[in-house]
Amino acid sequence: MKSVTTFHPALRALHWLMAIAIIAMLFIGVTMVSTVSSWHGLLVAIHKPLGVMILLLVVVRLWLRFTTDQPALPASIPVWQRAAAHLSHWVLYLLMLAQPLIGWAMLSAAGYPVTLGGGLVLPPITAVNNTLYALLRPLHTWLALLLFVTVMMHLAAALLHALVRRDGVFSSMTGAGKR
Repeated sequence: MKSVTTFHPALRALHWLMAIAIIAMLFIGVTMVSTVSSWHGLLVAIHKPLGVMILLLVVVRLWLRFTTDQPALPASIPVWQRAAAHLSHWVLYLLMLAQPLIGWAMLSAAGYPVTLGGGLVLPPITAVNNTLYALLRPLHTWLALLLFVTVMMHLAAALLHALVRRDGVFSSMTGAGKR
Protein backbone atom coordinates (compact mmCIF):
# COMPACT_ATOMS: atom_id res chain seq x y z
CA MET A 1 0.00 0.00 0.00
CA LYS A 2 1.45 3.34 -0.97
CA SER A 3 1.59 6.22 1.46
CA VAL A 4 -1.08 8.87 0.82
CA THR A 5 -1.79 12.10 2.67
CA THR A 6 -5.41 12.64 1.63
CA PHE A 7 -8.42 10.45 1.08
CA HIS A 8 -9.44 9.60 -2.48
CA PRO A 9 -11.32 12.56 -4.05
CA ALA A 10 -14.49 10.47 -4.45
CA LEU A 11 -14.36 9.54 -0.76
CA ARG A 12 -13.91 13.17 0.20
CA ALA A 13 -16.86 14.21 -1.98
CA LEU A 14 -19.05 11.47 -0.54
CA HIS A 15 -18.00 12.39 3.00
CA TRP A 16 -19.13 16.01 2.63
CA LEU A 17 -22.28 15.19 0.64
CA MET A 18 -23.28 12.63 3.26
CA ALA A 19 -22.45 15.01 6.12
CA ILE A 20 -24.89 17.54 4.69
CA ALA A 21 -27.50 14.86 3.98
CA ILE A 22 -27.26 13.30 7.46
CA ILE A 23 -27.43 16.62 9.29
CA ALA A 24 -30.42 17.62 7.13
CA MET A 25 -32.02 14.23 7.77
CA LEU A 26 -31.61 14.56 11.53
CA PHE A 27 -33.22 18.01 11.54
CA ILE A 28 -36.00 16.88 9.18
CA GLY A 29 -36.67 13.83 11.36
CA VAL A 30 -36.91 15.86 14.56
CA THR A 31 -39.15 18.45 12.92
CA MET A 32 -41.26 15.77 11.27
CA VAL A 33 -42.13 13.97 14.50
CA SER A 34 -42.50 17.08 16.64
CA THR A 35 -44.97 19.00 14.53
CA VAL A 36 -48.47 18.60 13.20
CA SER A 37 -48.17 21.54 10.88
CA SER A 38 -48.79 21.59 7.16
CA TRP A 39 -45.05 20.88 6.70
CA HIS A 40 -45.38 17.28 7.91
CA GLY A 41 -46.32 15.81 4.52
CA LEU A 42 -43.49 17.62 2.76
CA LEU A 43 -40.98 16.53 5.41
CA VAL A 44 -42.06 12.88 5.10
CA ALA A 45 -41.79 13.16 1.31
CA ILE A 46 -38.18 14.37 1.71
CA HIS A 47 -37.26 12.01 4.57
CA LYS A 48 -37.91 8.73 2.76
CA PRO A 49 -35.90 9.31 -0.44
CA LEU A 50 -33.13 11.06 1.49
CA GLY A 51 -32.82 7.99 3.72
CA VAL A 52 -32.59 5.73 0.65
CA MET A 53 -29.99 8.05 -0.88
CA ILE A 54 -27.89 7.89 2.31
CA LEU A 55 -28.15 4.09 2.30
CA LEU A 56 -26.95 3.88 -1.30
CA LEU A 57 -24.17 6.41 -0.73
CA VAL A 58 -22.83 4.61 2.33
CA VAL A 59 -22.61 1.36 0.36
CA VAL A 60 -20.58 3.16 -2.34
CA ARG A 61 -18.52 4.86 0.34
CA LEU A 62 -17.70 1.58 2.07
CA TRP A 63 -16.69 0.06 -1.26
CA LEU A 64 -14.35 3.00 -1.90
CA ARG A 65 -13.02 2.82 1.65
CA PHE A 66 -11.99 -0.80 1.11
CA THR A 67 -10.60 -0.29 -2.39
CA THR A 68 -8.57 2.92 -2.04
CA ASP A 69 -5.53 3.82 0.03
CA GLN A 70 -6.19 5.67 3.30
CA PRO A 71 -3.90 8.20 4.95
CA ALA A 72 -2.39 7.03 8.21
CA LEU A 73 -3.07 8.91 11.41
CA PRO A 74 -0.09 10.95 12.64
CA ALA A 75 2.32 9.12 14.93
CA SER A 76 1.71 11.83 17.55
CA ILE A 77 -1.80 10.50 18.22
CA PRO A 78 -1.85 8.15 21.24
CA VAL A 79 -2.89 4.53 20.69
CA TRP A 80 -6.12 4.92 22.66
CA GLN A 81 -7.15 7.89 20.49
CA ARG A 82 -6.38 5.91 17.33
CA ALA A 83 -8.57 3.09 18.61
CA ALA A 84 -11.34 5.55 19.51
CA ALA A 85 -11.12 7.16 16.05
CA HIS A 86 -11.38 3.81 14.27
CA LEU A 87 -14.22 2.65 16.52
CA SER A 88 -16.16 5.88 16.02
CA HIS A 89 -15.83 5.62 12.24
CA TRP A 90 -17.16 2.05 12.25
CA VAL A 91 -20.02 3.12 14.54
CA LEU A 92 -20.85 5.88 12.05
CA TYR A 93 -20.81 3.42 9.14
CA LEU A 94 -22.98 0.96 11.07
CA LEU A 95 -25.49 3.68 11.95
CA MET A 96 -25.53 5.04 8.39
CA LEU A 97 -26.43 1.53 7.19
CA ALA A 98 -28.79 0.55 10.01
CA GLN A 99 -30.82 3.74 10.29
CA PRO A 100 -32.33 3.75 6.76
CA LEU A 101 -32.80 -0.03 6.82
CA ILE A 102 -34.64 0.15 10.15
CA GLY A 103 -36.73 3.04 8.84
CA TRP A 104 -37.63 1.03 5.74
CA ALA A 105 -38.44 -2.05 7.83
CA MET A 106 -40.48 0.09 10.24
CA LEU A 107 -42.57 1.52 7.41
CA SER A 108 -42.97 -1.93 5.86
CA ALA A 109 -44.12 -3.37 9.19
CA ALA A 110 -46.68 -0.56 9.47
CA GLY A 111 -47.90 -1.17 5.92
CA TYR A 112 -46.66 2.17 4.59
CA PRO A 113 -44.87 2.31 1.24
CA VAL A 114 -41.41 3.84 0.82
CA THR A 115 -41.97 6.19 -2.09
CA LEU A 116 -39.11 7.90 -3.86
CA GLY A 117 -41.07 10.20 -6.11
CA GLY A 118 -42.04 9.84 -9.72
CA GLY A 119 -44.19 6.85 -8.81
CA LEU A 120 -41.21 4.74 -7.71
CA VAL A 121 -42.14 2.64 -4.68
CA LEU A 122 -39.70 0.31 -2.96
CA PRO A 123 -40.91 -3.16 -2.07
CA PRO A 124 -41.58 -3.86 1.61
CA ILE A 125 -38.72 -5.62 3.39
CA THR A 126 -40.93 -7.04 6.15
CA ALA A 127 -44.49 -8.23 6.35
CA VAL A 128 -47.05 -5.97 7.99
CA ASN A 129 -46.61 -6.67 11.68
CA ASN A 130 -47.74 -4.33 14.46
CA THR A 131 -45.47 -5.97 17.05
CA LEU A 132 -42.42 -5.49 14.83
CA TYR A 133 -43.45 -1.89 14.12
CA ALA A 134 -43.77 -1.26 17.88
CA LEU A 135 -40.18 -2.48 18.27
CA LEU A 136 -38.69 -0.67 15.27
CA ARG A 137 -40.32 2.73 15.86
CA PRO A 138 -38.48 3.56 19.11
CA LEU A 139 -35.33 1.82 17.80
CA HIS A 140 -35.32 4.22 14.83
CA THR A 141 -35.59 7.14 17.26
CA TRP A 142 -32.85 5.87 19.61
CA LEU A 143 -30.47 5.17 16.74
CA ALA A 144 -31.13 8.67 15.38
CA LEU A 145 -30.14 10.09 18.77
CA LEU A 146 -27.02 7.89 18.83
CA LEU A 147 -26.19 9.01 15.29
CA PHE A 148 -26.59 12.65 16.33
CA VAL A 149 -24.27 12.19 19.34
CA THR A 150 -21.71 10.30 17.23
CA VAL A 151 -21.78 12.96 14.50
CA MET A 152 -21.28 15.70 17.10
CA MET A 153 -18.31 13.82 18.60
CA HIS A 154 -16.89 13.35 15.10
CA LEU A 155 -17.31 17.07 14.43
CA ALA A 156 -15.65 17.95 17.74
CA ALA A 157 -12.68 15.70 16.92
CA ALA A 158 -12.42 17.17 13.42
CA LEU A 159 -12.36 20.70 14.84
CA LEU A 160 -9.75 19.66 17.41
CA HIS A 161 -7.51 18.39 14.61
CA ALA A 162 -8.20 21.41 12.39
CA LEU A 163 -7.92 24.23 14.92
CA VAL A 164 -5.83 22.96 17.83
CA ARG A 165 -3.59 20.08 16.80
CA ARG A 166 -3.19 21.18 13.17
CA ASP A 167 -1.75 17.75 12.44
CA GLY A 168 -3.13 17.19 8.93
CA VAL A 169 -5.99 14.87 9.93
CA PHE A 170 -8.64 17.44 8.95
CA SER A 171 -6.87 18.38 5.74
CA SER A 172 -6.76 14.70 4.74
CA MET A 173 -10.55 14.90 4.31
CA THR A 174 -10.65 18.40 2.81
CA GLY A 175 -7.72 17.92 0.46
CA ALA A 176 -6.66 21.44 1.43
CA GLY A 177 -3.12 20.64 2.38
CA LYS A 178 -0.48 18.02 2.71
CA ARG A 179 0.81 16.56 5.93
